[in-house]
Amino acid sequence: MEGTKPVNKKLAAALSGGAVLVLALSGCSSDDGNDKLDSWAKQVCDAVKPQAQKIEDANAAIQKQTSDNSTPEAVQKTDAKAFQDMSDAYEAIGTAVDNAGPPDVDDGKTKQTNAVKELKGISTSYADLKKQVDKLDTKDQAKFADGLKDVATQLDKLSQSGNDALKKLEEGDVGKAMSQQESCKTASGSPAATKG
Repeated sequence: MEGTKPVNKKLAAALSGGAVLVLALSGCSSDDGNDKLDSWAKQVCDAVKPQAQKIEDANAAIQKQTSDNSTPEAVQKTDAKAFQDMSDAYEAIGTAVDNAGPPDVDDGKTKQTNAVKELKGISTSYADLKKQVDKLDTKDQAKFADGLKDVATQLDKLSQSGNDALKKLEEGDVGKAMSQQESCKTASGSPAATKG
């Protein structure tokens, strides 16, 4: 069984980087009141919170698989479900940002459009990773380990990229408004946000 363990560890490490992405949806605190922006932030944060939890749970499932003496079949099943959950979560966050409309800041529309596009793109990438994991050959230990290595490499790229539009969305007043929301505070205070 040793063949898949180091690889799945690499997968877990790459994943924890990706989970931070969503949990970054909070910024520094501010006292400036902007009711429109606050209500936008509340809508987005409330929608993000359960999805951030879903991503964290998926991450934890893969982390757990790395510490267990798991069979390739078990690793495949867990990883595929985790990627599907993450795909759904990013899709839902993209929809939430879309439904909330542009935040009440300069370039709000552009920031919103870019963030939605990015979130939906990440969702598609996780769905593709799920398909890739589904196709892995669990009968052949070496092939399975190699296949997982490819997945881990792509996952690493995915967690590196994909932050830009979200960071731009959260710059300045938007980040400040989001950090005021209880649901964003709770999301960003989670253990996954401190990793990576």
